[in-house]
Amino acid sequence: MSRAEAPVAAGGSVDEPRPADFYRANRGGGLFSETLSQRAASYLALGAYRLGLRPTVVSAVNLVLGLAASVFVVLTARPVAAGHLPAWLVGVLAFVVWQLAYCLDCADGQLARVAGTGSAAGARVDVLIDVAVQISIVAAVATVAVAQRPSTPAWLVGAFAGSWMVNLVTSVMAKEGTNESLVTSSSLPVRVVKLVRDYGAMITLIPLVLAVAPAWSVWLMALFTAVNGLFLLASIVAAGRASLR
Repeated sequence: MSRAEAPVAAGGSVDEPRPADFYRANRGGGLFSETLSQRAASYLALGAYRLGLRPTVVSAVNLVLGLAASVFVVLTARPVAAGHLPAWLVGVLAFVVWQLAYCLDCADGQLARVAGTGSAAGARVDVLIDVAVQISIVAAVATVAVAQRPSTPAWLVGAFAGSWMVNLVTSVMAKEGTNESLVTSSSLPVRVVKLVRDYGAMITLIPLVLAVAPAWSVWLMALFTAVNGLFLLASIVAAGRASLR
């Protein structure tokens, strides 16, 4: 609904959406994202609504913050590895800014759906910004891993970057409503297991490793590569079986 189409109260004023209205318009994303990120995003969406901001403006702020955090991690990778800068500082700052950027990413969609200001062009901008921010995060993790362990195999860096695209593609499909989960159960144990592919949880784990044990970044890359690779394989098998029925 647009502001002009919003319901009018008895006194003649336009009823303003509440955070709950924005939250109900969310597209999920996993247990972490639905419980925390999407809820926080509803308040940001309400703030943007009150300021009269378009969803694309919110998306643009997400882009600036997401890239800024990744560039900060890249630029500080060698100083941290050399012991000239505390790892916890980099990890905490990356966590705060990446999470804020992700909440804005959730908020732009909520705002578009509740305020009725969405458009095909705006949706494309949102997707392209997601691509840019996630590529920057991949670059940041890889840079830290190489700075901490110069012997990090080049093939692992490439596999990590390539397999991350599996998560990116499925997240875009989820936004478009065209992603069908391999495991449809909504039970809590299943949703906990799925946290390993929940973007909100991923950008919590990554800064945690950067803050506490940046030398483990290479193992973090190996973990994400294995998980996304197995998910891709399972998806191919499931889609292949479905096509043969």
